[in-house]
This record gives sequence, structure tokens and C-alpha cells, in this order.
Amino acid sequence: MEAYQQGMETGRAKEREWRQRTEAAQIEHLERQIRTLREELDAKNRRFDVDGDQAVTVDGYGYRWRGPGTLEVGDRVLLPENHVSALRHGSGPFPGTVTELGTTYTGTLSRIISRAPAPRQAN
Repeated sequence: MEAYQQGMETGRAKEREWRQRTEAAQIEHLERQIRTLREELDAKNRRFDVDGDQAVTVDGYGYRWRGPGTLEVGDRVLLPENHVSALRHGSGPFPGTVTELGTTYTGTLSRIISRAPAPRQAN
């Protein structure tokens, strides 16, 4: 009887382990599908040019850049004040970082004021 109980417990444990592995594989597969679909949707909707201006994403938000030159990921820029930035950063332009080239935002984009000045080195 004891061997039977032990066999049943072992069988249940193996079933739980198998079920967990199967569920983890299914989750991983679904996450891959979601990533692929997001990338395809992004590629269809991403704009790199808006009326001759370069479109970029700065800290998660879409903006337009009218040169000189083009912006690259990692470039620091000065952005125009808006109602949220006034609360977070105070009045006036505020700095941001280009996080993506192009934008998927379909509404009106604000223009980047300028590249941000290089940070001052401490002496």
C-alpha cells in the first residue's frame, strides 16, 4: 500500500512538473507572437518623415526635427514647454533624449527646439 501511495505521489509530481513546463512553453510562444505582431504593426505605422521634418521619439513621445543634420538615438535635445513639463521641470524648454528613430504617434507633433548643449565638465 505504501509503494502504491508513493507511486501516486510521484506520478502527480511528474504531472505537475510536465504541466508547468508545457504552460511555460505556451507562454513563451505567445510572448514571441505578441512581439512579432507588435514589430509588424510598428513597421506599418512608423513615420520617419513628417512634411519634410525628421520624426523621432524622445523619451516615449513623438517629435519633429528640422535640422541642421539628422538626429540619432541617444542625442540630447531641448523640447518646448508643455503643460506636463511645466509641472515636472518648471517653465521653459526641457531636455530629452532621442530613444527611437521615427514615431508611431499619428497626431500633431511638436517641434524640437534644438540639440541640447553638452553638459559642463566639473573642474
